[in-house]
Amino acid sequence: MTATAPPTGTLGPGTGAARTGSRGRRMVAPAVTIGGLALATLALHVRDPHQHGSWGLCPSAAMGVYCPGCGGLRAVNDLTNGDLGAAASSNLLLVVLLPVAVLWLLRWSWGRWTGRVREPDPRLTRTVWWSLAAVALVFVVLRNLPGSWLAP
Repeated sequence: MTATAPPTGTLGPGTGAARTGSRGRRMVAPAVTIGGLALATLALHVRDPHQHGSWGLCPSAAMGVYCPGCGGLRAVNDLTNGDLGAAASSNLLLVVLLPVAVLWLLRWSWGRWTGRVREPDPRLTRTVWWSLAAVALVFVVLRNLPGSWLAP
């Protein structure tokens, strides 16, 4: 087999849709993602997750283990009510990482809006994901220690 270059105008798998087409077409994924997150946030504001069982029961919490997401729904509800302290008390990791997630969504949306999408460096992406996994693991261990102030 011989290797051939992709046809002119093709940017490789998974990249063509982000750089070609109309702005409206490029903005579908960010708009749907942000809209879905906004609806979920509104639902969490309207239906208070502080009420036991209002959003179901967490299997890991039922076993007595607090996962990195435990308290996340309550934290989002607290943030929609403007209570940063209560949100941090429910899930500090979510409160700390939420601005990072918002910035990532804004960067992604801006890249789609302008048509200038930068491909992420695979090494950097891998490093970021492993770092987040390590932080989450440390967070789980610390919040499950007896008497930990990180427990939800």
